[in-house]
Amino acid sequence: MRVTTWSQAMNVRTLRDAHEAVRRLRPAPDAPLRAWRDFYERSAAVYTQVADIDRAHHHEALYWVTRDTDRASEFARRLTSQTT
Repeated sequence: MRVTTWSQAMNVRTLRDAHEAVRRLRPAPDAPLRAWRDFYERSAAVYTQVADIDRAHHHEALYWVTRDTDRASEFARRLTSQTT
């Protein structure tokens, strides 16, 4: 499955496919902070879905959920500090 949208990414069924989908949807390095925050929030959602489906990789998928949730929070903090 060649994923080109977040909606499609939410339908992947394996950790391998999740990695590929997220990689394809990654913003440009110079994208705004908001784009990076949104990317990590959506990525965490994809890995959460996969953790429930790909039981052989459940714990590894949960690692990615935590990692990307933490990164989304960091970008949210950076955005907040920019506006204050």
